[in-house]
Amino acid sequence: MAESIVRKEIRGKIAVVTLNRPEKRNAFSEKLFIELKDAFSSFPDAVRAVVLAGEGKHFCAGLDLAEHRHSKPFESSLYSRWSHEIVNSIRYCGRPVISALHGAVLGGGFEMISATQIRVADTTTFYQLPEGRRGIFVGGGGTVFISRIIGPDRMTEMMLTGRKLDAEEGYRLGLSHYLVPEGQVMDKALELAEHVSGNAVISTYLIINAIPHISQMPPEAGLFTESIAQALSLTSPDAIAGMEAFLKRKQDFDFNKGVGEGEKTSAKSTVAL
Repeated sequence: MAESIVRKEIRGKIAVVTLNRPEKRNAFSEKLFIELKDAFSSFPDAVRAVVLAGEGKHFCAGLDLAEHRHSKPFESSLYSRWSHEIVNSIRYCGRPVISALHGAVLGGGFEMISATQIRVADTTTFYQLPEGRRGIFVGGGGTVFISRIIGPDRMTEMMLTGRKLDAEEGYRLGLSHYLVPEGQVMDKALELAEHVSGNAVISTYLIINAIPHISQMPPEAGLFTESIAQALSLTSPDAIAGMEAFLKRKQDFDFNKGVGEGEKTSAKSTVAL
């Protein structure tokens, strides 16, 4: 039986999903796409956060172009739409996803990390959109989601020139939220996953789902949606327990432990919008 090229490991409240094609710098093949979508399609109810990593010296080198040398226009369009589904399966998996970045973060790999809520990079990380220099165009959602992070103007420049951004510049531009020394990226990603996994389920669900939707709404519609999200969270058993903990000056309150067994919010509520 062929070895899986996407590993999925459950560590209590945390799931670790690892791209496992290091000999190809974890480039996206059709098989990897299928396994990646399958990995993010369901998690045990107990899982509250996910770490996304890459095996070997690089996180992800983007699309495996060897599989697409003779593509036809309609086939390519369908493949791009499939890519959008896979990236959205990460974005809307119902849990915060922390990406652990090192080495190459190129093309489709760059697009994929725009679907993760927290990005940690080590000093070996570099970012590149080489599509323009190869006569092609992005197809995994980058025009919408990468441009929201760095702006359409800078994305255009990166695609035209194909230049690399190093880890420091990527951090300054918001491509990573944390920058750590070489070899420490998984430790930091797991630390953050452990930290956010202690948050209230309803609040976390609203944060990772409502904010990206509200950001696309007209202001008044967004404000109305915000008020509904606040009402749903503020009146939950988790919120009551959290406010009690705050008033009692409990610094490291864990919602997984702080709500009575009969009142715990079901992790099934993390089904994606």
